[in-house]
Amino acid sequence: MPVIIPKELPAKDTLSREHIFVMDRGRAKTQDIRPLKVAIVNLMPTKIETETQLLRMLSNTPLQVEVDLVKTASYESQNTGKEHLKKFYTTFDSIKDNFYDAMIVTGAPVERMDFSEVDYWEELTEILDFAEKQVYSTMFICWAAQAALYHYFNIPKYPLRKKLTGVFENEVTGETVLTRGFDHSFYAPHSRYTYCREQDLEGIWDLNILAKSNEAGVHLAATKDHRKIFVFGHSEYDADTLDKEYQRDRLKETLPPLPENYYRGNDPHKGIRVQWKAHGNLLFSNWLNYCVYQETPFDIRKIGEPKK
Repeated sequence: MPVIIPKELPAKDTLSREHIFVMDRGRAKTQDIRPLKVAIVNLMPTKIETETQLLRMLSNTPLQVEVDLVKTASYESQNTGKEHLKKFYTTFDSIKDNFYDAMIVTGAPVERMDFSEVDYWEELTEILDFAEKQVYSTMFICWAAQAALYHYFNIPKYPLRKKLTGVFENEVTGETVLTRGFDHSFYAPHSRYTYCREQDLEGIWDLNILAKSNEAGVHLAATKDHRKIFVFGHSEYDADTLDKEYQRDRLKETLPPLPENYYRGNDPHKGIRVQWKAHGNLLFSNWLNYCVYQETPFDIRKIGEPKK
């Protein structure tokens, strides 16, 4: 089934070339079916790349998904063209009366700042409060996972000695619908400067740690009702995303850390070993199917009401 997106969104051509079924809203209106309504709050500077990665993940189920792309109003992106933002993105003020089956909040390159120092922190807290009342299930990725844990549970983040970058092996520690079909161990990319302590998450009765890594720490956690999903890695990353980040870091630093377990033989000249795609797709499809589609009320205005 298709992902419903604006007709001229750049991701449409990319996804169509990959034989991914996408549909514009005009055609979707002729379908006698209610699609899942999903908001993507895109905080990444590389917005076009990120939206394409996430739309690709959302397409891998038989469910019809209609997407709203959301940007912050309190901070204007310097890395994405204003025309693109104006044409395809909306702000929180424009959607705050809506209800959504699901929402994704992306990471952002602001980890080394205190949360209160982030230009759009106040706006983001409004979005997080909105998610509790008007979104059935929200997936928070990387920095957004740390921000959400701090906002909802007062769990702090801590600085790492150096940037954590690479592809790391994780062990499944919690059997839930989110990890259905997972191998006991699987790989996922990580790219961050801060982390949340495992023991802090364990101290919250409503949180379950579902997968973790000896090197990268907690990778996947969720509330018991699966309405809040915390992903500390980047299962959505393209094959070359970490390489692009590494090349950008090389322009800023003399000896940036080489992404671990990523290049063949740990040599950037020998190519990239992709070993996270299958489980990345499975995570998103499990989330949409089991945590969203099968649980959200048909009338999404009833989100938050007790189930009968």
